Amino acid sequence: MTTSISETFATLKSENRMAFMPFITAGDPDLATTVDVLKELSRQGVDLIEVGFPYSDPIADGPVIQESYTRALNNGFHVHDLFEALKELSADDSVNLPALVGMVSYAIIFRYGAERFLKEAADAGFSGLIVPDLPGDEAGEFVELTKAAQLDLVQLVSPLTPEDRTKRIVQSASGFIYCIAVAGTTGVRDELPAELTAHLESLRSLTDLPLAVGFGISKPAHVDTLRGKADGFIIGSAIVKQFAAFSDPDQTREAVIASIGKYAGEMAAATKG
Repeated sequence: MTTSISETFATLKSENRMAFMPFITAGDPDLATTVDVLKELSRQGVDLIEVGFPYSDPIADGPVIQESYTRALNNGFHVHDLFEALKELSADDSVNLPALVGMVSYAIIFRYGAERFLKEAADAGFSGLIVPDLPGDEAGEFVELTKAAQLDLVQLVSPLTPEDRTKRIVQSASGFIYCIAVAGTTGVRDELPAELTAHLESLRSLTDLPLAVGFGISKPAHVDTLRGKADGFIIGSAIVKQFAAFSDPDQTREAVIASIGKYAGEMAAATKG
């Protein structure tokens, strides 16, 4: 199955550069802002965008993203409303929207109804999903449902995952492998661990899928350490922490969006070496 995710990585590989994928929380502080931030990120030339579905008990997310989820839920976030907003955005020919990847708890999918969720996600413009609380080596039935919906199911692999289990996980993955850079939760870090190179080399020997690194990446220097070792990188906390400024009465909405865009543009530029 060829998807917009695999096409994006193939194009970037031919251009000898990595993919940059920013993460934002849907509905923080509201869906209108989510749409405007997506438009700004698209203008800045990011390659993919990860969209987090707010959840009251997130898996592996640090305090910055947890707080963002809480703000969205307190402001009345609903999954169906997100799908409707994104469906409208995807139909806007003036926006060059990159591939969208949803980060969503299986508990949300289960409550919504798996087949209904996948259909509406695809209709809304999502190209793939990351489901952190669905063990990759136990996702057989859901893997088939995502394939039927023409969606990729991205799998997470930690440095602590045993090799035999990693082999089973990557077999159920499509799109790319989300390589967790460090053991622990998401968050901004000064340096990436030295053992990350060995982790990526091990994964490279087990799969031909692109490898995208997340957890702790926040600055161009981090990108330089990944060059030639990974196919892409994901930035979450360093972007999401800027969303708290939407509640600052001294800052305008437009200024906050512009600041998020400026940072994303700088990180997108770093992929070109």
